[in-house]
Amino acid sequence: MEHRQLGASGLRIPVLSFGTATFGGSTEFFKSWGNTQVEEARKLIDICLEAGANLFDTANVYSQGVAEEILGKALEGRRHETLISTKATFPTGEGPQDYGSSRQHLVRACEDSLRRLGTDYIDIYHMHGFDAHTPVDETLRTLDMLVQSGKVRYIACSNFSGWHLMKSLSVSERHGWARYVGHQVYYSLLHREFEWELMPLGIDQGVGTLVWSPLSAGLLSGKIRRGQPMPESSRLAQGGGQGPQVPDERLFAIVDVLDEVAAETEKTVAQVALNWLLQRPTVVNLVVGARNEEQLRQNLAATGWNLTPEQVARLDAVSDTTPTYPYWHQRLFPMLGASAL
Repeated sequence: MEHRQLGASGLRIPVLSFGTATFGGSTEFFKSWGNTQVEEARKLIDICLEAGANLFDTANVYSQGVAEEILGKALEGRRHETLISTKATFPTGEGPQDYGSSRQHLVRACEDSLRRLGTDYIDIYHMHGFDAHTPVDETLRTLDMLVQSGKVRYIACSNFSGWHLMKSLSVSERHGWARYVGHQVYYSLLHREFEWELMPLGIDQGVGTLVWSPLSAGLLSGKIRRGQPMPESSRLAQGGGQGPQVPDERLFAIVDVLDEVAAETEKTVAQVALNWLLQRPTVVNLVVGARNEEQLRQNLAATGWNLTPEQVARLDAVSDTTPTYPYWHQRLFPMLGASAL
């Protein structure tokens, strides 16, 4: 398993991590993702560790905290071998202090996650979204306190816009506080908006990219094809999909090329889609999930080989879209370099 540096930090993480949103299934939404319990979770973790994928990604909102509890129990006796990433910010209750990135909420959220995970520290602590109601200084000062206390090793963010991330980095730099070294984002062959601003920002500021839903909620898994009904067992069919809808023709055109490349490489459609992401600038890690051992082993096999430059170019071309303003305008003046990607 290849390991890459997480942004401008000393932490090296595997290029694939295991996402635990499939653990628990204690709500209708997350039940459509999966309902893995402790014993099965241990088996899946064994497979990950055998492959060198020792980073496990979770969040306090996954199945209302149950996913963290299951991960903690499944990692008993093996914590020293592993890295844990979890998240806060999204609502965990009905009260006014049960969401956001305030000091009041984050300190309690961190303590609750530590308790559920059965650990003394979190390796990567993400802000799951940007809280526009809390001063950025308050959020980052609190995160720096958690780092200084040893409860958190590194901080990262998720689902931020460009100005959210840049302002946060500026505040950290001004005060000498811990800075975001990673950004967990929605990115795939089907949805490439991340490239317009956040990717160049990551290159410039040394922020590594961790990708969630790299197969676009299963649309790029190879199970959904032109002229075929969506499998009833798929997450999308069961109401667990995320992300904006795309025209069918765009999806099928991309899958057609994925099919061609999969035949050339003797890999699966999903493996090709994942491998394409691993060759993109700033991408350090893909968060892959699995409902069963077979699916997990297939996802893990997306590493250890590379698409050819010609195959990458074909996938680039079929998945390209005209960007929104000001990015389409910047493409008119390539000599200025703003649209280098």
